[in-house]
Amino acid sequence: MITAIDSSVLWSLIKQEPGYQAWENLLQAAAADGQLVVCPIVFAELAPSTADAAGLMSFLGRLQIRYEPILPAASWLAGDAFRQYRLAGGPRQHLVPDFLIAAHALMQADRLAATDRGYLRKWFPTLSLLQPKPA
Repeated sequence: MITAIDSSVLWSLIKQEPGYQAWENLLQAAAADGQLVVCPIVFAELAPSTADAAGLMSFLGRLQIRYEPILPAASWLAGDAFRQYRLAGGPRQHLVPDFLIAAHALMQADRLAATDRGYLRKWFPTLSLLQPKPA
């Protein structure tokens, strides 16, 4: 089982936001089930957390997370979903990077660990989301 991870989850861990321990436990369980991956968009969004790319790779390695490129078909899916979103009147609140992360998870992983801000379930209805159970 491959679990893609959104930057929202990793930022929660980095900043030790309320609920970060639930994410930490969930990711440990997911790692026991298979690979944890991030796509280049998530990697870029996490860049401010370290001094350089090597430091970020080291951080991800300690969490057993590997970097994985986005395939062209997933990139196309993201662009097409974003086009549909905008045609439906979707505001620029969500940008193409959000859609790239979701499309990568849908096509190259089995699920996405993410905080759903509503658009994931709407624009990627078959995407399996991994989230902590509410307390």
